[in-house]
Amino acid sequence: MNRCAWPANDSLMIRYHDEEWGVPVHNDLKWFEYIVLDAFQAGLSWRTVLHKRQNFRDALDGFEPSIIAGYGPQKIESLLQNPGIIRNKLKIHATITNAQCFLELQKQVGSFDQFIWGFTEGQVIQNTWKTMRDIPPSTTLSDTISKAMKNKGFKFVGSTIVYAFLQSGGIVNDHVSSCFRHAELL
Repeated sequence: MNRCAWPANDSLMIRYHDEEWGVPVHNDLKWFEYIVLDAFQAGLSWRTVLHKRQNFRDALDGFEPSIIAGYGPQKIESLLQNPGIIRNKLKIHATITNAQCFLELQKQVGSFDQFIWGFTEGQVIQNTWKTMRDIPPSTTLSDTISKAMKNKGFKFVGSTIVYAFLQSGGIVNDHVSSCFRHAELL
């Protein structure tokens, strides 16, 4: 079975690739999880973050933005002491800010899902990359969404991070064309 090269032979990465990456998301809680995890990935490998995903889920109250938005100094300190997650103070503070912005955006437009899919009018962008080297780290679309999110107060949402969660959430099908998942997600 042909698949994208990035999972290598890591069983967790393979399962994520085969079952989740690139599947269109229409659930705000899942979108927020991707925003959080991709922000924590900045400067690190996806493998590192994916292997800590359950620890993040446990430490961050199931990625529930309404809870995270209210985190105070005591919770922040406990997160900074938690060896199961990536203990980066700026990223932890950004997660709280992003939860607050996420909730405000939901109030403004109804849902984050509606906001994010609005950039493609609800359509998946179907790319046909031949190799992983062909896949760009960012695009005009991720530039536009990054700018819009920054204007709404979000942190750690540069164009490369945004492109990563567009891929994860299935707005962009970036499975290489020879990967079995590419055809399944058409």
